[in-house]
Amino acid sequence: MSEAERGQQPQDHREQERHGHAHPVFDRDYWEDRYGQPGRAWSGRPNAALVAEATALTPGRALDVGSGEGGDALWLAARGWQVTGVDISQNALDKAAASAREREDVDPEQLSWQQADLTTWSPTRASFDLVTAHFMHLPLVDRERLFPALAEGVAPGGTLLVVGHDADALPGGAGRHGDPGMLFTVDEVVGRLSPDAWQVEVAETRPRDMTGPAGDVWHVADVVVRATRRDG
Repeated sequence: MSEAERGQQPQDHREQERHGHAHPVFDRDYWEDRYGQPGRAWSGRPNAALVAEATALTPGRALDVGSGEGGDALWLAARGWQVTGVDISQNALDKAAASAREREDVDPEQLSWQQADLTTWSPTRASFDLVTAHFMHLPLVDRERLFPALAEGVAPGGTLLVVGHDADALPGGAGRHGDPGMLFTVDEVVGRLSPDAWQVEVAETRPRDMTGPAGDVWHVADVVVRATRRDG
């Protein structure tokens, strides 16, 4: 997704009322509705952490988890990666594919799109040179399954990049995401990586500025973990 996508969950009270909850339920119906609206939901720009951490990597096979409208996937493809984008919303994937066809710097054949529920889906083991997941804020029980599954998808010598919000640095606190249990820490991500199998290159909370829908700028911070799978 783009920098603005997972960085700012939509605050639509009609959605909250439709689901009958104090906060929206971010299930497939929610995202299909969101991405089914005319125009773009998000900026189309790649995530800042992806640009910072992946620019120097040698292009190969990449998996973009929660790919949305394709901001990250298209950025990777434009730099020579063969990219698989996975998202729960088929509407999002359709928009991403359409964007790929419109871009002069992207060969649509470099991209494939797969609709899947990430709470149950897993990548094929050791299949990707880069697995990237930005702002995949899921309940702990789902992260306990998903994060190890994503790590298993990285080939020897490949890179795992996981980025999320630091709850303490969010404007309005963790409540903006409805449930603070949806957020994770650097230690949680690193703790799921065996030192025998992984070399952790980056493990930090990184500040950045985020522009809101009214043009206001918020000072936030992201959890950023980049690790390389050891050979053998």
